[in-house]
Amino acid sequence: MHSLVLRWLLNTLALVVTAWLIPGIAIQGFMAALFAAFVLGVVNAVIRPIIVIFTLPVNLLTLGLFTLVINALMLMLVSSLVRGFDVSGFGAAFFGSIFLAISSTMLSWFVRDRE
Repeated sequence: MHSLVLRWLLNTLALVVTAWLIPGIAIQGFMAALFAAFVLGVVNAVIRPIIVIFTLPVNLLTLGLFTLVINALMLMLVSSLVRGFDVSGFGAAFFGSIFLAISSTMLSWFVRDRE
């Protein structure tokens, strides 16, 4: 449980840094960031795998690059669900999702090394 909460907080930090660095992504307050990170985690755990399966032929044709589009769409979905978390367009979502994936992976390595 401790590790789950730590990962949630680290992903929240990654989301805040993403919003700070990527123009077009805005977070209004720490609670909005916490809630957005939570919803993003749920969306990535439940909805994203279904979308990946349905788009498998396109993903195979693009050698997996379509996954970047799916990640951007998931970020835009979370933006539409969470008040105080705004993504202004697909470009911001695309580059934001790339940065968020890289930073979340690096933070996950940090947590994994500490366990």
